[in-house]
Amino acid sequence: MTHKPLADRIRPQTLAQFVGQEHLVGKKGIIRKLIESDQLPSMIFWGPPGSGKTTLAQIIANKTKSYFSSHSAVSTTLSEVRKVMKAAEERLIAYDQKTIFFLDEIHRFNKLQQDAFLPHVEKGTIVLIGATTENPSFEVIRPLLSRSRVFVLNQLEEKELKTIIRRGLKELKTKINPKAFDFLVQVSNGDARVALNAIEIAGSLKRTISLQLIKDVFQKKSLLYDRAGDEHYNTISAFIKSMRASNVDAALYYLARMIEAGEDPLFIARRMVIFASEDIGMAQPTALVVTNEIFRACETIGYPECAINLAHGVVYLAKAPKDRRAYNGLRAAQEDVKKHGNLPIPLEILNAPTELMKNLNYGKNYKMYPEKDKNLLP
Repeated sequence: MTHKPLADRIRPQTLAQFVGQEHLVGKKGIIRKLIESDQLPSMIFWGPPGSGKTTLAQIIANKTKSYFSSHSAVSTTLSEVRKVMKAAEERLIAYDQKTIFFLDEIHRFNKLQQDAFLPHVEKGTIVLIGATTENPSFEVIRPLLSRSRVFVLNQLEEKELKTIIRRGLKELKTKINPKAFDFLVQVSNGDARVALNAIEIAGSLKRTISLQLIKDVFQKKSLLYDRAGDEHYNTISAFIKSMRASNVDAALYYLARMIEAGEDPLFIARRMVIFASEDIGMAQPTALVVTNEIFRACETIGYPECAINLAHGVVYLAKAPKDRRAYNGLRAAQEDVKKHGNLPIPLEILNAPTELMKNLNYGKNYKMYPEKDKNLLP
């Protein structure tokens, strides 16, 4: 009996077996072309969990006959990296064999640790393949990024996830109820590893997996949301844009996603306070009063009840009239400051607390409430 996880047991060994990412590994895919030409650059695979980053790296190593050294940034030390680099140099000299250094979660390596790869990537001692769920523009140092190709892996589509689940069921010799199958696809959020782990657990309990059994395994729907990562910013962006478009249902949906994922209610409320002035402004000045009270309610009450306060505010903001003139005016004025610097302030609006300043015409002819131009009166 094997103790290897199901995901490892059915992991594809060739591009023909690989599921998804057709834009990269299909007949016209760039990675397929790079493999066939045996001209592999260092690469960064950027994509959501369970989209095939590790599997694709292993297939590349197999196809190119390279030595594959797999590591996780969570547990790998800098001294271990240096040992692998030294072994890679010796392997290249002795056997003319390339080494693919695969580093999962490369974003967890700090600048110093990432710097260690630079000389070896430049010399061609290794082909670095880094995998990350975070935006490489922010998480990978610029020198390393400039020496690598970034490839974006997409979340698996439902049909692709179904193919992988069927392979897992076949390996387990387990059956699944159709309703359980559909539910599993939905709650896995395109993450093949989540789906396979679920059927492995369920299959160890019963030979036929029911809907209730899958629900019991999941307990709570697995939401794709990293409070420090891209999905965090993608969701809040969609939330703001939905309110801006006065789409109440969409705004509530994105609010619910953030609440269910455990987002800080003060973060959500803070963005609502900003929205009140940025997007509603003078069209409905009371929006700022309302959102500040919602922020206060979230501070005082907290979850789960403050979710109701947030929903109240979201509906109010989405339905309110919009006016960005105050925001746009501020940005235009800031551009003028950047462009023209500190322009001299007109003498007539300068304060004149001393006799000398008065003699220099500070504040001369200043009127607190200038009369309206008679030509402009109705």
